[in-house]
Amino acid sequence: MSTERPDNDVTGPRRRRPPLAVASVAAAVLLAGGGGAYWASTASGDGGAADNGSASRDKAPVLALDSVAEAGPATPGDPSTPPPGIAPGEPDPGGPPVVYRAAGQLPDGPDEAAVHRATGTVASAEVARLAKALGIPGTPRTVDASWVVGDEDGPGALLKVTKQAPGTWTFARTMPTKPCDPGKMCANQSPPEADGQPVSEKVAKAAAVPVLKAVGQGDAALTAGQLMGDVRVVNADPKVDGLPTYGWSTGVQIGPDGKVAGGSGQLKALEKGDTYPVVGAEDALKQLNEAGKAKGDASRDIGGCATPVPLEGEPKPSDPQCVPSNGKRAPVTQTVEHAEFGLALQYVDGRQTLVPSWLFHVRQGTGGPESTVTQIAVAPEFVEKPTAPTPSGDRKATSYAADGRTLEVTFWGGVCSTYTASAEESAGQVRVTITEEKQKKGACIMIAKELKRTVTLEKPLGDRTVIDAESGATVPRS
Repeated sequence: MSTERPDNDVTGPRRRRPPLAVASVAAAVLLAGGGGAYWASTASGDGGAADNGSASRDKAPVLALDSVAEAGPATPGDPSTPPPGIAPGEPDPGGPPVVYRAAGQLPDGPDEAAVHRATGTVASAEVARLAKALGIPGTPRTVDASWVVGDEDGPGALLKVTKQAPGTWTFARTMPTKPCDPGKMCANQSPPEADGQPVSEKVAKAAAVPVLKAVGQGDAALTAGQLMGDVRVVNADPKVDGLPTYGWSTGVQIGPDGKVAGGSGQLKALEKGDTYPVVGAEDALKQLNEAGKAKGDASRDIGGCATPVPLEGEPKPSDPQCVPSNGKRAPVTQTVEHAEFGLALQYVDGRQTLVPSWLFHVRQGTGGPESTVTQIAVAPEFVEKPTAPTPSGDRKATSYAADGRTLEVTFWGGVCSTYTASAEESAGQVRVTITEEKQKKGACIMIAKELKRTVTLEKPLGDRTVIDAESGATVPRS
């Protein structure tokens, strides 16, 4: 048996790899129903790349990162999902800071690597190919800014694909709008399984293959250990340009009958973009720890130690277990057992972009669960950190979808107000304003719901960036 170590092993010798040479182990992504949850850091820190004289230093534009808080909802029920209001990749402000320590020497990685993003729109033929793999009859039709195949109101199956790249798709076996008559079976109901047990991993992977081939991920690395009751989830992590990816998974749910019950992912193929100089894993890990230290220093306890008042005659506790008086929390150390160079999902100028990153596989304590933490590998001088948007109340646009001149804006609003949306257009961006008209008379319940409003633009959106006019923040595509 060979004893040669892979060059992404933290215990191996440091060797400079040629551009875009990568490790063979793909990162794991926890995915339920197609909603990925991942931990990633966008701080650029002070670490830098060695001056390699690459032409990319003169040509590549600065990566303007958007706030990852706007990257979409995390996966409900996923144990790795951050608490509500905490962006993926950001430490919980209520928890202690984390310090990452390598178990051995970290690899250098390539000298440069390119970003990848999906551009353009999804064609009807692409949607039809996926619908066929899912077993949904019918022709794709347009509903707002999406392609739809199936019945939205009745029993059966429904596939929705956003027309704008990256063509986010969701599929589900729909339930009937009315309950079944006693003693009868609805059209979309399957006979109950005798034991109600999920299928094996082998059977689940085989059932997911046709769907993965239809979305261009037939060669993706598969895991099928995740269960949702009696449904087994097959997670596919594709390689792009030979690199492992993180945050670009396809999730396919396989029911106990061995058939596809649901899933989601991206349909549009990725295209190679600008090339950037990148830092090695050691510098990236320093940046990750510096970002964590800054978060920890900013987290202060309110008022010092809170301890129970002892009963009369009892001594006061000599070592209260609480936050010290200086407000700083003791850091938690996690061990980096494996590091590999790949691509991780970020939002750049409102667009989902796979950015060159280091994927750190970490473990908290001996025998503890392993997780993956990502850190952008692009040289810091090419990264523009996201700025905190100004307060804007509940009328801030959270996402958008576009189809030609039609711009569909999503936001949160109250149930007793009327909302309209308008847009101010320029050559490089579209600024969206959401106007609220509150109910003048009568009582109103304080309930918020997700709303959508459509704006007709003077020209197709194209490559222009959508900006929320009130906050000044970039609005991500839905």
